[in-house]
Amino acid sequence: MKRIAVIGTGTMAAGIAAGFIAENVPVAILGRSLEKSAACLDKAILLAHKIGFSISSGQDLAVIRAKQITSVFETWTDWSDCQWIIETVAENMVLKQEVFRLLDRQVPPSIPIGSNSSGFPISKIAEGLPSANRMMGAHYFMPAEVVPLVEIVLGEKTDPLMAETVCDLYRQINKKPVLVKKDIPGFLANRIQHALMREALSLVESGIATPADIDDAVRYSFGFRYAAVGPMTQKEISGWDGMANAAKEIYPSLSNITTLPPKLAKLMAEGKTGMKAGAGFRTWSPEEIKETTDSYSKRLKAAFDVLNIQ
Repeated sequence: MKRIAVIGTGTMAAGIAAGFIAENVPVAILGRSLEKSAACLDKAILLAHKIGFSISSGQDLAVIRAKQITSVFETWTDWSDCQWIIETVAENMVLKQEVFRLLDRQVPPSIPIGSNSSGFPISKIAEGLPSANRMMGAHYFMPAEVVPLVEIVLGEKTDPLMAETVCDLYRQINKKPVLVKKDIPGFLANRIQHALMREALSLVESGIATPADIDDAVRYSFGFRYAAVGPMTQKEISGWDGMANAAKEIYPSLSNITTLPPKLAKLMAEGKTGMKAGAGFRTWSPEEIKETTDSYSKRLKAAFDVLNIQ
């Protein structure tokens, strides 16, 4: 395969690059400085190793590094060797638009360009650019090197055939692309995720269940099933008639709030944003954080193995 260019040097950039490196696809990591690009490459190689990429000696590591490129984005011009370019810079619309304007001018029009933005529409990022037809959303989920899904999002002017070639690329490296045919807020997975979270937070707000009980209810019921099949296929198995009858009773009482519930808003005002702050709905000690995140990583790997059972 030809090279993949990753623009940015943060956590998502390293995880995205790792997914390609693990499949022996060379990458170019382009950041604001050579030092940041080199550090991102080192992290990407480490992440690739953690997901099964073989590095048996220091000599092998040197060979792997030699296949990759690190450079400064603003001065990089060798785009013709790339088959796919993905932007992962900070979630700032002005910055992303600046990056895309430069790419529009410098990158040959046959090469597709994606943005890993989790919130900004690709139509807005690429607005007014002559080659917006080859620009699309490419939304990963953390940790990018582990979670298989990549949402390929069509903007108003995106060429669907070019988007399909990007989906094919991801299938070749054992990712699971989904094509989102309209550039709507939240794309596909986040809309479903936020619908669930709205109801979960409303149940906590109403005193009906604790956060811990909601976690258990999801993990050990339909969440447990979703590692085997998705919600649509699961209902094909169990029958839509049962779901339809239950919906008549449940739908009218589901939450339809359009703002954060007061309990969560209060936590945010107090700076209790979760583990990174040492507290969210509960307090977290450093030991608990390490134990939980380590367990999370192991379970993600086990879930990945389940997804790949034929």
